[in-house]
Amino acid sequence: MSTTTAAAAHPRGIFHKAGSLRAERRWALVTAYISLVIAAIIMLAPPVYMFLTSIKTSAEIADLSGNPWWVRDPTLENYTALIFNPMFRGFFWNSVKVTLLVVALTMAISILAAFALGRMRFWGSQWLATGVFLTYLVPDTLLFIPLYQIVGGLGLLDSTWGLVLVYPTLTVPFCTWIMIGYFASIPKELDEAALIDGANWMQMLTRIFIPVALPGIIAATIFAFTVSWAAFVYPTAFITSPAEMPMTIGVVSQLIRGDTFAWGQLMAGALLAALPPVIVYAFLMDYYIAGLTAGATKG
Repeated sequence: MSTTTAAAAHPRGIFHKAGSLRAERRWALVTAYISLVIAAIIMLAPPVYMFLTSIKTSAEIADLSGNPWWVRDPTLENYTALIFNPMFRGFFWNSVKVTLLVVALTMAISILAAFALGRMRFWGSQWLATGVFLTYLVPDTLLFIPLYQIVGGLGLLDSTWGLVLVYPTLTVPFCTWIMIGYFASIPKELDEAALIDGANWMQMLTRIFIPVALPGIIAATIFAFTVSWAAFVYPTAFITSPAEMPMTIGVVSQLIRGDTFAWGQLMAGALLAALPPVIVYAFLMDYYIAGLTAGATKG
């Protein structure tokens, strides 16, 4: 009798358990989607508000009685005023020049350093690799004072070349750490096969490791580009002439006069300055995630 009862109850128990699992999964998905929606609203609210402000007239911005999230008379005059301003175009060119030079210098140093630390395995390489990454943890607010003296001693103050010199202190350590992890994830059989075929270390790097580690290189390049483009502390400390200013400080310094803020143009300039990194991340996000994942889990 008990055997028959257990046999009859067993299927019902299985169905009940399966139903409970489906219900738990459904609630987990609902909770996840609700959390994502809330997070998206919180993160998108500032750029949306900036865009709405950038297409308002100065009179509408000054009118505090209206709804700040509603645009009565949209206009593009804030954007046209900046785009057709030669000084603003100079800010943009300075940012492009500094960013491209810093990215090229950073990747040249990081790839060579990461290959040496991650694959050649000389005495002390692990400690040196850890030390390289730890330098990234030092905030730039502590470094700009000694760097100011160094750059001043070289006669590069108030020059974009001074920024090209100091920006790698922010980009090289982290990019090297990413590349060490990616190079360490490549099978060692490739090293042995290349050595047997008579390849030297530089040939191994250029013909084997760089093509295989391309996602990690792209991730490091994106990081170097973002840091160089968005840097604020160093140009604020080292640059005083408008002709040498990048966009991050040029827009702010020229559109804020004492206690007078040109809010429409400030918001337009901030959005235009943020556009290049957004475009880069939109097209290369998969490579960036893959490179960071390998750099964080290997080595």
